[in-house]
Amino acid sequence: MLSVIIPTRNRADLLASALDSLRWQTLSSDHYEVLVIDNGSTDNTAAVTKKYSERLRNVRYFYESEPGLHVGRHRGMLEAKNDILVFADDDIQALPTWLKSIHEVFLDTDVAMVGGNNLPMFLQPPPRWLLAMWDRPISRNIRALSALSILEMDGPTRDFSPYYVWGCNFSIRKQVLLEAGGFHPDGMPNELIRFRGDGETYVSRYVLESGKRCVFHLGASVYHKVTPERMTFEYFRQRGFNQGVSDSFTELRHQDVKATSVRRSLLRRMAGWGWRQFKGLRPIDSDVKRAGDDMKRGYSDGFAYHQQMYREDSDVRAWVHKVNYL
Repeated sequence: MLSVIIPTRNRADLLASALDSLRWQTLSSDHYEVLVIDNGSTDNTAAVTKKYSERLRNVRYFYESEPGLHVGRHRGMLEAKNDILVFADDDIQALPTWLKSIHEVFLDTDVAMVGGNNLPMFLQPPPRWLLAMWDRPISRNIRALSALSILEMDGPTRDFSPYYVWGCNFSIRKQVLLEAGGFHPDGMPNELIRFRGDGETYVSRYVLESGKRCVFHLGASVYHKVTPERMTFEYFRQRGFNQGVSDSFTELRHQDVKATSVRRSLLRRMAGWGWRQFKGLRPIDSDVKRAGDDMKRGYSDGFAYHQQMYREDSDVRAWVHKVNYL
């Protein structure tokens, strides 16, 4: 049995499309429930959820006023009735085979996590520099642009790195998530950005280091909407800033680990995050270089900002070193 958990905040129109795609799942609705976690919305999120609860079986709505994506995810985990948790963003559109494929893979009790593709759904024609970044594979048979949380790979069902399972399409056994201590902070409002952490990446690291299995299934894929504001240099710089904050959090939280080990972990994460889109890429125009430079500047600014907040703010220091965030 699956519990689909969708945290959301003030994006009712996108949420409606995500819920609508669940109406066409090839897996019988007897095998899953849907939990919408409203993380402090002031729009018509509740009304949209009520509308779809009349069209889909087992849709439940919960209001959670405390900010933070990890808070919404944990509320969903605690309210879930089932053992397999399927976390999704409110801006996905699921393939009809999404839940059936996840269900099939988890029949193997050795599997801890499942992922698939996060295919781009551009809501307007993307600029040329963005297409150039997306069209360049980061390795054989893998295209990824994690600044937009889009990923495409092919091939058979197989074990693969949990670092390729991103939060918009993230399935895990509840027991494994509890063993990991839950998610780290993520998706904080701008005024609370100093309390951002490394989100689901921490859980992926736990699965990898504990030797648990993570499986890719082509049918367990979604479309991830890329809205117009995400196709701008400003957005890429902000994503770089956010990633800098996240990596500072990781480094500070692991001060007891040798610095070389921490730095190696961060470099692996950065490689997966997207720097390869620029290394060796022949610019088609100056905009490609600008996008890369903006991300790198944002990253440096975010890392330095969080390091400063850690030194100056005792609340940030205490937050970074919490045992867990459940």
